[in-house]
Amino acid sequence: MKASERIDNYYNASRNDHTQYPVLEGDKRVDVVIVGGGSTGVSTAVELSERGFNVALVEANRIGWGASGRNGGQITGSLSGDAAILKQLKKSIGSDAIDVVRMLRWHGHDIIKQRVERYGIQCDLQHGHLHTAYTTDDIPELQAALDDAKEAGLGDDVQWLDKNQVHEKLATPLYFGGVYNRRNMHVHSLNLCLGEAAAAHSLGALIFEQSPVLSIEYGDTPSVVTQNGRITANSIVLAGNAYHRLAQHKLKGLVFPAILGNLTTAPLDAELARSINPENLAVYDSRMVLDYYRMTADHRLMFGGGTNYSGRDIDDVATTLRPALEQTFPQLKGIGIDYAWTGTAGIIINRIPALGRIEDNVYYAQGYSGHGIASSHIMAEVMADALSGTLHHFDLFSSLKHIRLPVGPRLGSALVALGMTYYRLKQAL
Repeated sequence: MKASERIDNYYNASRNDHTQYPVLEGDKRVDVVIVGGGSTGVSTAVELSERGFNVALVEANRIGWGASGRNGGQITGSLSGDAAILKQLKKSIGSDAIDVVRMLRWHGHDIIKQRVERYGIQCDLQHGHLHTAYTTDDIPELQAALDDAKEAGLGDDVQWLDKNQVHEKLATPLYFGGVYNRRNMHVHSLNLCLGEAAAAHSLGALIFEQSPVLSIEYGDTPSVVTQNGRITANSIVLAGNAYHRLAQHKLKGLVFPAILGNLTTAPLDAELARSINPENLAVYDSRMVLDYYRMTADHRLMFGGGTNYSGRDIDDVATTLRPALEQTFPQLKGIGIDYAWTGTAGIIINRIPALGRIEDNVYYAQGYSGHGIASSHIMAEVMADALSGTLHHFDLFSSLKHIRLPVGPRLGSALVALGMTYYRLKQAL
């Protein structure tokens, strides 16, 4: 496995931190070694380092190389597997299951906001979000989500907007209403990840880049092995999400790749930027395969969508996404596109995040199905609690059952794509 540099995208071009961590060489001994330098791994490193653990993190490429440096930057209370989680947990913990699902929806916001403030991370953190109804048929489901947010104590932060009110927030001909959420946030996700890595490093964590893990050696004191080194630890945490193929004897058929397209326009005139999105809101719509967008700090429109569930890359992201962008904002027809890229999200069939053990001392967390920024931070806290001896939430999540496909990645992706095509057609009809 050859190590790679970050792709040429908007996030990489505008990152604050240009630190390059060393390649792993020689033998190291720590309490916990984390494999994966994205949001899950880096956040777990912060959590454990704050609790006094001696931590090492090993990344195959660069910190934030994968989805954590390529996503849409939206931190929302959406949780696509909520119904499946609720159904399973009600059997084991009864009505308390509702509180667990609400934690998954909203607790990540608090972790991220507090961490940004604690470590002074400069990541353009902004509040404000709209979940828009693409058709009138979508309105009841969005209003039910609004009611749930109010029941969770967010009554002062959320409200329903009718069609006219949505168009006061956004200069678009689309949408028939939506949920306005002041608690939800958006962020420069690579700068968040890099800032958290710097925080973990400042607390003593060892961080190694360009060091793909070739194998895991299991035992009482397991090890991860790279081309030039080895780290032995009391525990290992696998946090590679859709990008790693380690421990497939346990994880095969669980997570499948979805290819996300994203772009940023050329900088807009400040007045034009304010006119199309005066409150600087992040937005996504109500379709199963949705569009999502927000303004960047330098007045570009970041626009994502066109998700490909087959596992194949999107050939020309700018050409693929431009029609949707211009349909959303006709006044941007012909706008220049400075960056266009893809990233890979880890999709689980029933959308329940996967957290558990390979062995007693080898853990994993993955599969956020497009809601990774907030969910990864929650799972990192749950993982750190477990390694600290508090297993309540870990046991709950690790007990959840997932739908596995007993096939290889290529056929599995084809089956996922076929299923998504069915639901898209069903929604369209």
